Amino acid sequence: MKRNWEAVVLRVMGGRNFRLTVLDTEPVGDRYRRLLMDGGDLLDACGVHPTMWIRLWFDNDGKPHQRAYTLVDPDPATGRFHLEFALHDGCAARWAETAAVGDTIEATVQGSAFALPEPAPRHLYLVGDAASLPAVNSLLDAAADVPATVWLEYAHDGERALAPRAREHHEVTWIPRGADGEGLVKIVRDALPAADDAHYWVAAEAASTRDITRHLRRTLGVGKHQVTSLGYWSVR
Repeated sequence: MKRNWEAVVLRVMGGRNFRLTVLDTEPVGDRYRRLLMDGGDLLDACGVHPTMWIRLWFDNDGKPHQRAYTLVDPDPATGRFHLEFALHDGCAARWAETAAVGDTIEATVQGSAFALPEPAPRHLYLVGDAASLPAVNSLLDAAADVPATVWLEYAHDGERALAPRAREHHEVTWIPRGADGEGLVKIVRDALPAADDAHYWVAAEAASTRDITRHLRRTLGVGKHQVTSLGYWSVR
């Protein structure tokens, strides 16, 4: 594989590199695969926070290719965590489909940072999809006592095999992704309230994320410190 110049740049920018080992694999429905990973000293070295993500490096026909994945149930005591892969065309999915116990992969930690506001918000408004659901679940776990309203977009019924960790005071609405991707944006914009004591976390397709964030900031006048947004993927 050619020299990974992007990884070199990330290292110069403060990224830390680790080698992960596959401990177990399991299917999740017919469209996802969950891998249990030994992170070595990754969790000790970097700590753990809600929505934490890492960059994995794949061989794409001899060229290095990186994709970001959210840690699922990281356990600092054992150094283990799960990763969930959507099974579609691409080098990351191909690697996950064929990964076996004992296989290893390089990872870089750089760019992931999030902390729940202090004091805790009175309500959480979370907008995501199958790609960001592990991050949504980490927020629902970390702020377990905070009421939350969650909108999740899905493109295929199989994506709903990734269940949200909703409690009685969490309201979850699944929204099918239309051909133009506007369904989520319209429903969320119509439903979102402006509240000084709430926190808004938006992580869906990049264009949808921008539209919803713009609505929060410009139309509803929500304070910048109340909004966390990150496009998890983009239509190309």
